[in-house]
Amino acid sequence: MIMKIGMVGLPNVGKSTLFNALCGGNAAQAANFPFATIDKNIGVVAVPDPRLDFLSSLYDPDKVTPATLEIVDIAGLVKGASQGEGLGNKFLADIRECDAIVHVVRCFEDPEIIHVDGSICPSRDIETINLELIFSDIETIQRRIDRAKKAAKGDKKMQAQVDFFARLLAHLEDGKPARSFPVSDEEEFYLQDTPLLSRKPVIYAANLSESDFATLDTQEHYSSVKKIAEEERAAVLPICAQTEAEIAELSPEDKQLFLEELGLKESGLTRIIQTGYSLLGLISFLTAGKKEVRAWTIRKGTKAPQAAGKIHSDFEKGFIRAEIVSFDDLQKCGSLAAAREQGLLRSEGKDYIMQDGDIVEFRFNV
Repeated sequence: MIMKIGMVGLPNVGKSTLFNALCGGNAAQAANFPFATIDKNIGVVAVPDPRLDFLSSLYDPDKVTPATLEIVDIAGLVKGASQGEGLGNKFLADIRECDAIVHVVRCFEDPEIIHVDGSICPSRDIETINLELIFSDIETIQRRIDRAKKAAKGDKKMQAQVDFFARLLAHLEDGKPARSFPVSDEEEFYLQDTPLLSRKPVIYAANLSESDFATLDTQEHYSSVKKIAEEERAAVLPICAQTEAEIAELSPEDKQLFLEELGLKESGLTRIIQTGYSLLGLISFLTAGKKEVRAWTIRKGTKAPQAAGKIHSDFEKGFIRAEIVSFDDLQKCGSLAAAREQGLLRSEGKDYIMQDGDIVEFRFNV
């Protein structure tokens, strides 16, 4: 599976600059005026995984295939998007197709870069976009309540759904996103066929100036974004789009030195991917051999046969067993033969739940 992340934000917050930096190119137009991005831009990037480097040195494969991530640069939203303002309906449809949202929030001061509302206020900017998503969700929930009420006339059990959606509607009408609304396991079932924009996992990318990183703990704009993220059960990442753009042009060695000077261990792309994987409950398992070393993305809790199906449907249909060694064990042993000698190569059956970093060879018969 390929994780699809949509980048949203008001016009002129640095969204397209960040998109270009993360995707290593200039696919998106970055300019100092609203709606520099009209049509969505899409970039596919490799998921950084140092485990592939080790496996490559061990197997000397003909091919190395990392997991990939699709990033969609969605045009800047404005007030009234849920009513079609600023091509809003099209943009909301683009968001609906994404697994998670990176909401770029302007936290830097620069009098030469126009802000659509005339001043820097992260909480106001977040509210502007959140409300458009919430307004769209309110319409969705109102239609869902109407259907549930009709069904409840002939089935009293449906009243529980009516009550649930009524509580959710009140939450949304209070200006709160659906992701901050507590949902039980039973109620989760009600939402399976009711996708909500404001319930999608969100990473708030607080776009700061380079100098702001030195005083992050006392940076007022960043603190306001962090507080909102905590209230919404969302994630927050401090980031500098301009710095990321500069880093993207450097060699791997110079890139690492630059990051260390800023007090960062990893690039913005790596941090966004790691946070996105965590929010969506994703992990990677690995396959390794002379022909190919490859990472595969699955959801936490996936069992071995279904993981095998990610490679080929025949693997799942004819699944016999999975021969597995954890990456950490293989790295410590130095070779698969040594891991086997130490009893670290395991044979797992149909009920085995895959773990992040499992190196696996599936046995099947079709």
